Amino acid sequence: MAITKVWIEEGCIFCQFSSETCPEVFEFNYDDAKNTVKDDVDYLKYENEIKEAADGCPAEVIKYKEE
Repeated sequence: MAITKVWIEEGCIFCQFSSETCPEVFEFNYDDAKNTVKDDVDYLKYENEIKEAADGCPAEVIKYKEE
């Protein structure tokens, strides 16, 4: 199964763990203190890092879908 979608649910505490773990997929915007998932990313290329970010998220708000 491959990751087909990645998102961040409400409740992010902006610890920047995701953007430090996988900056190719997650981006922390310092201007408005918002964590986002970048557009047009090949999730297959970063599956291990995405899973690590989701598993290590202290707020448990990083989600992904596998198909």
